[in-house]
Amino acid sequence: MMKPGIAFFDFDGTITTKDTLIEFIRYSKGSFLLYLGFLLNFHYLVAYKIKIISNQKAKEKVLTYFFGGMNSNEFKKLCNDFADSKIPALIRSKAIEEIQNLQQKSIETVIVSASPENWVVYFATSMNMKLLATKLEVTNNKITGKIKGKNCHGNEKVNRITAEFQLKDYSEIYAYGDSSGDKQMLSIANHNFMKPFR
Repeated sequence: MMKPGIAFFDFDGTITTKDTLIEFIRYSKGSFLLYLGFLLNFHYLVAYKIKIISNQKAKEKVLTYFFGGMNSNEFKKLCNDFADSKIPALIRSKAIEEIQNLQQKSIETVIVSASPENWVVYFATSMNMKLLATKLEVTNNKITGKIKGKNCHGNEKVNRITAEFQLKDYSEIYAYGDSSGDKQMLSIANHNFMKPFR
């Protein structure tokens, strides 16, 4: 028997009003160090924009600069505190309404995010949503700044989805995104929405 449907939601900019990685850095380091860090890593961001390096490599440079060497338990507590105190104010109310409407129709709901799972998981759990997200490498109980596997962005979003779900089992497939990194995910859905909650 076919399942009623499944819906895939990007997180940053789709469910939220801002990029939560940037907001997490601001929360943990302060605005001054946020801007200083991005200034010092600006050449990596430019290299990504002009396609000299990958999205993953640029993100790893930023993550390593800000969090490389941090104790993993300290990082976990920071993520938990950020999720509790800051994320609720970033959530779009229309996104919540859409998720709840789909769930009431027995449609499975999934967050597919390029942001590290470390803080997105708290929102996903609170909304009874499954989560596919970027995973951070931990070595000797320390955050390295490297990504474990691949950054969950672009084609990797589709790879994660198809590895986890048999899409042919679902009668309807929904996808919600807001940027070029979501286009591949939107392309696999028969109901796709770009910037739907603005």
